Amino acid sequence: MTQIRPFMLAVPQDQIDDLYRRLDATRWAERETVDNWSQGTPLAVLQDLAAYWRNGYDWRACEARLNALGQFVTEIDGLDIHFLHVRSPEPGAMPLLLTHGWPGSVIEFMRVIGPLSNPVANGGRAEDAFHLVIPSLPGYGFSAKPATTGWGVERIARAWAELMRRLDYTRWVAQGGDWGAFVTHCIGGQAPEGCAGIHLNMPISGPTRAARENPTAADRQAFDRMQFYKTWDTGYAIQQATRPQSLGYGLVDSPIGLAGWIYEKLQAWSDNPGAATEVLGRDAVLDNIMLYWLGAAGASAARLYWESFGKTRLQDVTLPAGFSVFPEEILPAPRSWVEQRMKNIAYWNELPRGGHFAAWEQPELFVGELRACFALMR
Repeated sequence: MTQIRPFMLAVPQDQIDDLYRRLDATRWAERETVDNWSQGTPLAVLQDLAAYWRNGYDWRACEARLNALGQFVTEIDGLDIHFLHVRSPEPGAMPLLLTHGWPGSVIEFMRVIGPLSNPVANGGRAEDAFHLVIPSLPGYGFSAKPATTGWGVERIARAWAELMRRLDYTRWVAQGGDWGAFVTHCIGGQAPEGCAGIHLNMPISGPTRAARENPTAADRQAFDRMQFYKTWDTGYAIQQATRPQSLGYGLVDSPIGLAGWIYEKLQAWSDNPGAATEVLGRDAVLDNIMLYWLGAAGASAARLYWESFGKTRLQDVTLPAGFSVFPEEILPAPRSWVEQRMKNIAYWNELPRGGHFAAWEQPELFVGELRACFALMR
């Protein structure tokens, strides 16, 4: 069962029609009692998104793009894993594994696939080329849903190394943000044969003793952001980490419930001028939500929090590691904190703009960061 099987999307029209019926039958909550996002996704914002979803959005366009890229499925450790595999036309391209997070999907990387895999056609050099492997996390998108416990980030990291081995890549690098950063960190700690280095756009580390006892300005900023996250932004994570099943019924049954839950985080975590759709694109936001809706993945995706949130013991990493720090990342970690676990930092850069969804928000900056970082590891 280790063969790699082509995967083509052809969502039956009756599933699209069912989505339309549910959107039409929405029983809306009343308007929030504030004039901001402090109570969650505002009614007017969600109604506007829903109206476009129902009357303007075209799922078939996304379906065609994904099919054209090259989609595959392979069974690893008893679970079918869906992934995009985009080979570069450049023979010397470096294999690159890209891992998304929550509430994202492979859609996060759609804007960077062309420049990374075919740099000559996108203003770059042939020596910057990558072969791309972009899997859907277990329980996300079109990957299968784990039926037993145990699929935390460490196990996913081992599965991803097996995927690269199965694709006959003998030397490769890995990149990730959000849960993808945790998976990629675990890959670095496990140091599987063939992995030449990693890159994260979400540095992961707790504070140093020095930061606690005599904090610098950077330390204080990080502490302030941590406190804001703890006070105002951890509700979703605690719910998904403790009762993903209870939450999942609503996310799987109601497209509006799903959209409201996901869009609030896209808004809060992106570096945007007022609306997440202004930097992410309205169609791409709905493409991403559709991967949760069509896969009925609300509960299974949330379950990764039950498996790993606050439970992952990260190893030290001695492989070469690179970091791109975007200013609106939800939990910043100064380099001095990161050096506690990362013993071989080969690349560190701080960017002028961008947030949690770096590849999606700032594709040109993201591509430049990966080219610069992995040039040191080729």
